[in-house]
Amino acid sequence: MLTEHFPWLTTLVLLPLVAILPIPVLPDRNGQTLRWYALGVGCIEFSLILYTFTHFYHLDQSGLQLVERYNWISQLNLTWSLGADGLAMPLVILSGLVTTLAILASWNISRRPRLYFSLLLMMYSAQVGVFLAQDLVMFFLMWELELVPVYLLISIWGGQKRLYAATKFILYTAIGSIFILVAALAMAFYGDTVTFNLADLAQKQYSLSFQLLMYAAFLVAFAVKLPIFPLHTWLPDAHSEAPAAVSMILAGVLLKMAGYGLIRMNIELLPDAHVYFAPVLVVLGVINIIYASLTAFAQDNLKRRMAYSSVAHMGFVLIGCASFTTLGMSGAMLQMISHGLIAAVMFFLSGVTYDRTHTLDMAAMGGMGRKMPTTFAFFTAASMGSLALPGMSGFVSEIAVFLGLATSDIYSTVFRTAIIVLAAVGVILSPIYLLSMLRRIFYGETGEVVSKVSGILDIRPREVFVAACLMVPIIGIGVYPKLATQVYDLKTVEVASQIQQNLLLASQPGTLYAHILSLPQAATVATVPELPAGQIN
Repeated sequence: MLTEHFPWLTTLVLLPLVAILPIPVLPDRNGQTLRWYALGVGCIEFSLILYTFTHFYHLDQSGLQLVERYNWISQLNLTWSLGADGLAMPLVILSGLVTTLAILASWNISRRPRLYFSLLLMMYSAQVGVFLAQDLVMFFLMWELELVPVYLLISIWGGQKRLYAATKFILYTAIGSIFILVAALAMAFYGDTVTFNLADLAQKQYSLSFQLLMYAAFLVAFAVKLPIFPLHTWLPDAHSEAPAAVSMILAGVLLKMAGYGLIRMNIELLPDAHVYFAPVLVVLGVINIIYASLTAFAQDNLKRRMAYSSVAHMGFVLIGCASFTTLGMSGAMLQMISHGLIAAVMFFLSGVTYDRTHTLDMAAMGGMGRKMPTTFAFFTAASMGSLALPGMSGFVSEIAVFLGLATSDIYSTVFRTAIIVLAAVGVILSPIYLLSMLRRIFYGETGEVVSKVSGILDIRPREVFVAACLMVPIIGIGVYPKLATQVYDLKTVEVASQIQQNLLLASQPGTLYAHILSLPQAATVATVPELPAGQIN
């Protein structure tokens, strides 16, 4: 059929970008036409994502599908190379859902609407391009393309300290991105052939010292965006000043780009180095969870508290990626999907609250549950998902990470026990600071600022629709996790198996890694207990 040979992935990447071209000349006086146009483009793009996924993507295959490869700059072996697998496809769907809803959440934007919606569509294109790119230079260019819209959206439509927050964001992320380019060039020119294609790079035989250097370079770049302590400080500032729709995309999608890059570049391309860095990732993950959870208590700014909550939750992604088990890797992927949905709805609801009160200071709020009961209900439900209440997606993802690490025989018993106990402390802290947030906003006496605002309106139908579209998959995945896990199960099994094989070689007696922790010998490692694909259902 003709549709099977159609360049679907190229269309998905370029459609939002091409759709920007008519925006400067669209006849529009009050921004109404621009809103509907941008929303129409977002809905068409998301519909194409779902159509491509349901009609041409096969869940029973773990390798790349829908591969498109065109010569770009032949002299440098640069190609326009796209492909989808179990790592990319669920995040592309997440990106489509969150970004389309963010456009709908921006309905009241009246300042420079042409530029605003153009930047949102540019971000849409860049996000999809990052997840689908199979050329390292193309990945880097899409990664960079996303930075400029975020910077402008914060610096123009942000809060009082928007310039500071936007400048800090661009400095951190742009400097971090340099490490991606350096690593890409070094890996491409390593050996006898020059290539930037990910499949070709994976076939090269890198020395261990080279892998360790490249892994460190990628890790720095992704540590900034994930974010990992101590490179996280830009995130609370960016969230506190960004418009709600931008925070939805920033927390819901952009942080996942780093998690995706960690699996795609660090683990798949550099598996030998990952064996050595895995304990470091586990420790960094626990630091993220404990530090961010404790810091969240000290935040009176609503969005800053939720920003630190994001830092804590992304720590589970690091632990899952470094667990050496299929279950842990599956939990890391599910945590990215789950957190993307939960963070998006929570930052959206914070925007709803800000629109009514014009403050993010929780000390000035209070008693809003009586004035905004529906908003209160949605905020409570989203918080329950964030604190990993059973029946919500956050519970399934976090318990999978815990079990993945607990059933791994790679680390010593003492190490595993310490990590699980410390991470569990973070899980206990999470409901405390989230429930405290709900109490300060919605319970008690009416706050100083709220009391001065007359006629506070509850959440409107358009806003109910946005929040419901995010809450439905949160509950759906919590009740039936296979909705998400079936998309990536085969791929996570493949990645975990690859890492275990590399571990067998690295843990031979006499090697450096065999002395880092109390590891079992190679024969024992070969029998690491693994749960089969689809176990989380």
